[in-house]
Amino acid sequence: MKYKRILLKLSGEAIGGSDGVGLDEAVMAQYAGEIAGIVKNGVQVAIVIGGGNIFRGLAGTQRGFDRVRGDQMGMLATVINSIGLSLSLRNAGLDAEVFTSTPMRPMAKYYMRDEVLSFMEQGGVALIAGGTGNPFFTTDSAAALRACEIKCDALLKGTKVDGVYNCNPMKHPDAVKYDTLTFDKALRDNLRVMDQTAFTLCRENDMPIIVFDINNKGDLGKVVSGEKVGTIVNNG
Repeated sequence: MKYKRILLKLSGEAIGGSDGVGLDEAVMAQYAGEIAGIVKNGVQVAIVIGGGNIFRGLAGTQRGFDRVRGDQMGMLATVINSIGLSLSLRNAGLDAEVFTSTPMRPMAKYYMRDEVLSFMEQGGVALIAGGTGNPFFTTDSAAALRACEIKCDALLKGTKVDGVYNCNPMKHPDAVKYDTLTFDKALRDNLRVMDQTAFTLCRENDMPIIVFDINNKGDLGKVVSGEKVGTIVNNG
């Protein structure tokens, strides 16, 4: 395997299935099977999931919610999602544990880097929930922070498209996909790979981002083995 330790970033909408709402057990079982395949091949895996299928803090402010409280609700949504996926991972035969950025026992363990690393080195899948623990930061930023913190080989962003394009492929059939892309070009061309905070963290810490279609069966395994799947964003 090319990548021995990865952080997989999933959106909340991804585990919500076709509607992008709630938790879709069949989709989570599919993802768990894909993750089990790479773990059994020796890849160490951490996962960060968004909470948009349940509640999105920023959207809440448009309905009169206080931003800080709204973001805290979003953080709790990521914990629900992580607990749900952890159950699917256990059903797939893996040891999975949820770690949260703020104390939340008995529902989850408090995130401590060395404990997470030890767990992953023993073959466990660490689901790191609760964002950064602070408002005004997205789960993209949390994923970038944790990937750098636990010294991953790459941050894998599983999306519903098969890579990064020069424009929205859903709206423009002539959109051009990039196989590789530098951080500088992505910034220059305003290609929204991740939010700016997450992007800067990865750029400054030389953390490659690989964007791929998480729903395309087998692609996760192809990515970690180094096959040309999705788009690799790096310092060049």
